[in-house]
Amino acid sequence: MLHLARSCLLTICTACAMLVSACGEQQSATPVQTPEHTSAATGKIQVLATFSILADITREIGGERVQVDSLVAANQDAHVFAPTPQDVKKLTQAQVLVSNGLGFEGWLERLAQSGQFKGERIVATDGIQALPKPNHGEMEHDHTHDHEAQFDPHAWHDPTIVQTIYVRNIVAGLSQADPAGADYYQKRGQAYSAQITQLTANIQKEVANIPPEQRKVVTSHDAFNYFAHAFGITFLAPQGVSTESESSAKAIAQLSTQIKNEHIKALFFENISNPKMMQQLTQETGVKIGGKLYSDALSNADEPASTYLKMMEYNANTLVDGMK
Repeated sequence: MLHLARSCLLTICTACAMLVSACGEQQSATPVQTPEHTSAATGKIQVLATFSILADITREIGGERVQVDSLVAANQDAHVFAPTPQDVKKLTQAQVLVSNGLGFEGWLERLAQSGQFKGERIVATDGIQALPKPNHGEMEHDHTHDHEAQFDPHAWHDPTIVQTIYVRNIVAGLSQADPAGADYYQKRGQAYSAQITQLTANIQKEVANIPPEQRKVVTSHDAFNYFAHAFGITFLAPQGVSTESESSAKAIAQLSTQIKNEHIKALFFENISNPKMMQQLTQETGVKIGGKLYSDALSNADEPASTYLKMMEYNANTLVDGMK
């Protein structure tokens, strides 16, 4: 009887051991996501973009495979952005960093060094034929942004450049970071490019309704030179390509005279700029402010320019209405 009990006990123990072993094998066969590729919490590639416009473009291409955050938020000015310890933490958690380049983010290298970033870096403007930085007599501060950038960095205002350069670089960078999603990113990039093609055609059609001699506007700073090149509009501004620059009294006086002499109908302030300077020009020239444009940042979700496509469409419509 005792021998039978021992035999039964041995059988039970053996069965339990086999069950534990099988469970262990089953668990070890399940692939574990590593921090080098995806976030353990979401299973998505963690992407950090430098500002809201780039974040939206990247999100459109990355789709469900990426989690995108932005260092500079909507309606905020990347020119004067000052990274905080929280931003360093964001960077240390990111696997992909997307920047504009052309000196737009003068603070980025210091931040990348502080965060010891070792992930995939995407520079959206790589390969671009950039426009030179204009100079309208503004007085530049001694900042990295102004001295390193020989070119105008605001290339996203030409949708054809976004379609051909930005999309290509972001697709390539995400595919490098996440090879399993390469086909997915390629297809989404192509679909997004098709939307941009339609956007460009719509803007061209709207601008064509304005006689060429009337296509002159004044904005807060020189953010729209690429838009000007793409759609045949003359943009004037009291500030240079950086909002860190200060317009001299002489430059403002010359611009005021030009507005009067050339009968310019449209003055616009930007979502990232103080409208005080444009209000001064309005008082001096009698030309009313035609509205707000979105230059270096998207709007909040409850405003009309919460995505890149919406921003471009809104800006075009606002400019055309102001030039009529």
